[in-house]
Amino acid sequence: MKDELLRSKSDHLGKRREVDWFSLISVIGLLCFAPFIVFYFVMACDQYECSITQPVLDLYQEEATLLSIWARAPSFSWSAAKIYAIWVSFQVFLYMCFPDITHKFIPGYVGGVQEGARTPAGLINKYEINGLQCWLITHALWFANAHYFHWFSPTIIFDNWIPLLWCTNILGCAVSTFAFIKAHLFPTNAEDCKFTGNIFYNYMMGIEFNPRIGKWFDFKLFFNGRPGIVAWTLINLSYMAKQQELYGYITNSMILVNVLQAIYVLDFFWNEAWYLKTIDICHDHFGWYLGWGDCVWLPYLYTLQGLYLVYHPVQLSDAHALAVLLLGLVGYYIFRSTNHQKDLFRRTEGSCSIWGRKPTWIECTYRSADGGMHRSKLLTSGFWGVARHFNYTGDLMGSLAYCASCGFGHILPYFYIVYMTILLVHRCVRDEHRCSSKYGKDWKRYTDAVPSRLIPGVF
Repeated sequence: MKDELLRSKSDHLGKRREVDWFSLISVIGLLCFAPFIVFYFVMACDQYECSITQPVLDLYQEEATLLSIWARAPSFSWSAAKIYAIWVSFQVFLYMCFPDITHKFIPGYVGGVQEGARTPAGLINKYEINGLQCWLITHALWFANAHYFHWFSPTIIFDNWIPLLWCTNILGCAVSTFAFIKAHLFPTNAEDCKFTGNIFYNYMMGIEFNPRIGKWFDFKLFFNGRPGIVAWTLINLSYMAKQQELYGYITNSMILVNVLQAIYVLDFFWNEAWYLKTIDICHDHFGWYLGWGDCVWLPYLYTLQGLYLVYHPVQLSDAHALAVLLLGLVGYYIFRSTNHQKDLFRRTEGSCSIWGRKPTWIECTYRSADGGMHRSKLLTSGFWGVARHFNYTGDLMGSLAYCASCGFGHILPYFYIVYMTILLVHRCVRDEHRCSSKYGKDWKRYTDAVPSRLIPGVF
């Protein structure tokens, strides 16, 4: 009986999970093609004025070869490696050596030491939340350099963009490989490791749940938030500086991209403590998917709009610019308000007001890994009564606004909305499959009460 209980617990934590063929093929496909996709988009802007069809036509018409395209792309450089090493080291320094003090004088901000969600093995990790402070220090130094010190050009990121790509790939693969080896040899917590028996899946999706070095350096929190997201707004500022250098002016489209994406980044750091309760931290293990994705995919593909506008400066009409701004702001309002309603509901355990009324909910029961029975409340009021993932709907509206800032001349800037739609729809399905397994018939009661996932009456 004891052996059966241990085996059941091991299955629950994912240690004996088998990988189906579709998942295995998907993992291998991502490992092979994701780096190629990033290179393709960056190369298309560098060599083909951001056309994503012209490289294919050139190859088809034999006007170019893969080797000739590769040969024209800037290669790895030690100057870019030095820039990137300084950047990552500086973010590690801020993360590890500057405990947060901003929460002491910024009203409403939650920083400092905070607890995460309970892991599958039952642990509750503590985190040093100082992302907003790191962002503020970094950007204060950036602006001080641009206006006073002149240590380096504000266009430094754009000027080294492709050489930096090789550096980010090296770090992304290195940290993923280190996490993979660490999980086998010296895991932070062996009970929270997940082995599938398939090396490709383990490497891609991760084995350790919360790999750490020492007490505070948490791989998930650092690589999810820094260095990629802190760099996001700096990358856009570098694009803006390059546009000014090349053309002598900055377009309203570039300003819109900088403003709307800066709102998103600042929101992320303002709510970093809340982020500890999201699917990335609560359910994903740390592997290539997060390690490489945060180092390479995020900074290179989330900033495509600004890159495009360097090559194609678009000056929008006042009506177009206003429409894009409103779409972005309304999307952000829905995204933030939806998340705020859930957070308020959880903090007060339902003793609050949502849209001027007492909230309604579905009470669910579930069994934890240790066999204990627990209860949860699933909110059905406010935006959570409109759709089960209406925060994603707001996120998608904001994503569309970034793309629409670039006009309609090329497809490339619209990759982001296509990718985010696929990502968030997949996340909806994955999250709901997990909830259905967790809550059983109570989940059916909830979906009957809130039938739509993202768009009421459509999906």
